[in-house]
Amino acid sequence: MAQQLLKVEVLSPEKPLAKVDAVSVLLPGAYGYMEILPRHAPLISELDCGHLKLTTTGNESSDFFIAGGYVEVTNNIVRVLVDVGESVQDIDSARAEAALVRASKLLSKHQVDVDLARAHYAKKRAEERLALVKLIAAHSGRSH
Repeated sequence: MAQQLLKVEVLSPEKPLAKVDAVSVLLPGAYGYMEILPRHAPLISELDCGHLKLTTTGNESSDFFIAGGYVEVTNNIVRVLVDVGESVQDIDSARAEAALVRASKLLSKHQVDVDLARAHYAKKRAEERLALVKLIAAHSGRSH
Protein backbone atom coordinates (compact mmCIF):
# COMPACT_ATOMS: atom_id res chain seq x y z
CA MET A 1 0.00 0.00 0.00
CA ALA A 2 1.35 3.42 -0.98
CA GLN A 3 2.15 5.89 1.77
CA GLN A 4 -0.46 8.63 2.10
CA LEU A 5 0.89 12.13 1.62
CA LEU A 6 -0.24 15.64 2.35
CA LYS A 7 -0.41 18.20 -0.45
CA VAL A 8 1.19 21.24 1.24
CA GLU A 9 1.28 24.81 0.04
CA VAL A 10 2.98 27.58 2.05
CA LEU A 11 2.31 31.14 0.91
CA SER A 12 3.47 34.53 2.16
CA PRO A 13 2.36 37.92 0.80
CA GLU A 14 5.80 38.26 -0.83
CA LYS A 15 6.05 34.88 -2.58
CA PRO A 16 5.16 31.20 -2.47
CA LEU A 17 7.50 29.46 -0.03
CA ALA A 18 6.75 25.80 -0.76
CA LYS A 19 4.50 23.47 -2.70
CA VAL A 20 5.34 19.86 -1.82
CA ASP A 21 3.98 16.45 -0.98
CA ALA A 22 4.81 15.77 2.66
CA VAL A 23 4.43 13.05 5.26
CA SER A 24 4.10 15.61 8.07
CA VAL A 25 3.88 19.32 8.80
CA LEU A 26 5.05 20.77 12.12
CA LEU A 27 3.98 24.34 12.81
CA PRO A 28 3.53 26.85 15.63
CA GLY A 29 -0.16 27.18 16.43
CA ALA A 30 -1.46 30.05 18.53
CA TYR A 31 -1.58 27.70 21.54
CA GLY A 32 1.55 25.66 20.87
CA TYR A 33 3.12 23.49 18.22
CA MET A 34 1.00 21.03 16.27
CA GLU A 35 1.82 18.30 13.81
CA ILE A 36 -0.36 17.55 10.82
CA LEU A 37 -0.26 14.00 9.48
CA PRO A 38 -2.21 12.36 6.63
CA ARG A 39 -5.92 11.88 7.39
CA HIS A 40 -5.89 14.76 9.91
CA ALA A 41 -9.31 16.07 10.85
CA PRO A 42 -10.41 19.27 9.10
CA LEU A 43 -8.88 22.29 10.82
CA ILE A 44 -8.50 26.03 10.55
CA SER A 45 -6.14 27.55 13.09
CA GLU A 46 -4.27 30.76 13.77
CA LEU A 47 -0.47 30.58 13.72
CA ASP A 48 2.15 32.10 16.01
CA CYS A 49 5.79 32.73 15.16
CA GLY A 50 8.29 29.90 15.08
CA HIS A 51 9.52 26.88 13.15
CA LEU A 52 7.58 25.41 10.23
CA LYS A 53 8.98 22.02 9.25
CA LEU A 54 7.83 20.10 6.19
CA THR A 55 8.97 16.47 6.19
CA THR A 56 8.86 14.75 2.82
CA THR A 57 9.40 11.14 1.84
CA GLY A 58 12.86 9.85 2.60
CA ASN A 59 12.84 11.86 5.85
CA GLU A 60 14.01 14.99 3.99
CA SER A 61 12.81 18.27 5.45
CA SER A 62 12.39 21.92 4.59
CA ASP A 63 12.57 24.42 7.43
CA PHE A 64 11.09 27.90 7.59
CA PHE A 65 10.65 30.71 10.08
CA ILE A 66 7.07 31.98 10.07
CA ALA A 67 5.27 34.72 11.97
CA GLY A 68 1.50 34.92 12.06
CA GLY A 69 -1.08 33.64 9.66
CA TYR A 70 -3.41 30.68 9.36
CA VAL A 71 -3.38 27.00 8.48
CA GLU A 72 -6.23 25.13 6.82
CA VAL A 73 -6.35 21.34 6.66
CA THR A 74 -8.93 19.42 4.66
CA ASN A 75 -8.78 16.07 2.82
CA ASN A 76 -4.97 15.77 3.08
CA ILE A 77 -4.51 19.29 1.70
CA VAL A 78 -2.63 21.71 3.96
CA ARG A 79 -2.64 25.42 3.13
CA VAL A 80 -0.39 27.60 5.25
CA LEU A 81 -0.88 31.34 4.78
CA VAL A 82 1.73 33.31 6.69
CA ASP A 83 2.18 37.02 7.36
CA VAL A 84 5.98 36.59 7.35
CA GLY A 85 7.93 33.59 6.12
CA GLU A 86 11.49 32.78 5.16
CA SER A 87 13.51 29.64 4.64
CA VAL A 88 16.11 29.00 7.31
CA GLN A 89 18.85 29.66 4.74
CA ASP A 90 17.47 33.18 4.19
CA ILE A 91 17.53 34.19 7.86
CA ASP A 92 19.98 37.00 8.46
CA SER A 93 21.39 36.19 11.92
CA ALA A 94 23.06 39.58 12.33
CA ARG A 95 19.79 41.34 11.57
CA ALA A 96 17.94 39.09 14.01
CA GLU A 97 20.56 39.79 16.70
CA ALA A 98 20.18 43.54 16.12
CA ALA A 99 16.38 43.25 16.33
CA LEU A 100 16.70 41.32 19.60
CA VAL A 101 18.95 44.03 21.06
CA ARG A 102 16.57 46.81 19.96
CA ALA A 103 13.51 45.06 21.38
CA SER A 104 15.29 44.23 24.65
CA LYS A 105 16.36 47.88 25.06
CA LEU A 106 12.81 49.10 24.44
CA LEU A 107 11.44 46.67 27.01
CA SER A 108 14.03 47.61 29.63
CA LYS A 109 13.33 51.35 29.46
CA HIS A 110 9.74 51.16 30.77
CA GLN A 111 8.76 54.24 28.76
CA VAL A 112 5.10 55.23 28.55
CA ASP A 113 5.19 55.73 24.77
CA VAL A 114 6.53 52.21 24.03
CA ASP A 115 4.04 49.72 22.57
CA LEU A 116 4.91 46.84 24.92
CA ALA A 117 2.96 44.20 23.02
CA ARG A 118 4.74 45.10 19.79
CA ALA A 119 8.15 45.14 21.50
CA HIS A 120 7.52 41.73 23.11
CA TYR A 121 6.46 40.28 19.76
CA ALA A 122 9.53 41.75 18.03
CA LYS A 123 11.72 40.18 20.69
CA LYS A 124 9.96 36.82 20.33
CA ARG A 125 10.36 36.87 16.52
CA ALA A 126 14.08 37.61 16.84
CA GLU A 127 14.55 34.88 19.47
CA GLU A 128 12.66 32.34 17.33
CA ARG A 129 14.71 33.17 14.23
CA LEU A 130 17.98 32.78 16.14
CA ALA A 131 16.84 29.56 17.82
CA LEU A 132 15.88 28.06 14.45
CA VAL A 133 19.24 28.93 12.89
CA LYS A 134 20.99 27.36 15.88
CA LEU A 135 18.81 24.23 15.76
CA ILE A 136 19.37 23.66 12.05
CA ALA A 137 23.12 24.29 12.39
CA ALA A 138 23.30 21.75 15.22
CA HIS A 139 21.41 19.13 13.20
CA SER A 140 23.44 19.66 10.05
CA GLY A 141 26.66 19.49 12.08
CA ARG A 142 25.72 16.06 13.41
CA SER A 143 24.94 14.60 9.99
CA HIS A 144 28.37 15.40 8.47
